[in-house]
Amino acid sequence: MLYTMLIFQPPYDQQTRATDMAAWPPYIEALRAAGVFAAGGGLQPPTTATTLRFQGNERIVQDGPYADTKEQIGGFVVLDVPDLDAALDWAARAPRAPGRVLEVRPNLMPPSPR
Repeated sequence: MLYTMLIFQPPYDQQTRATDMAAWPPYIEALRAAGVFAAGGGLQPPTTATTLRFQGNERIVQDGPYADTKEQIGGFVVLDVPDLDAALDWAARAPRAPGRVLEVRPNLMPPSPR
């Protein structure tokens, strides 16, 4: 079953970000070695976001993130594991940083072809 781990974190200064980024490759390699890494990636800062909404058929595009919060989504990891307990065990091994919160959710199954 696929689970996505969303990585929420406060904005970091350059030094903290560099230190944090260096902690991720060994973790991702451990996920790959265990055969549970399905996908993942880091995200650019929220200042680079563009929000898309719809009003009827009209497309409304706005610069900036959807929510104005102190935390930002820094990245995601998709895990291919048997159950939630296994996903939480892998999430608990993720690099830690001040203010970081990890949210683990089961992925929806894609619709069956008709």
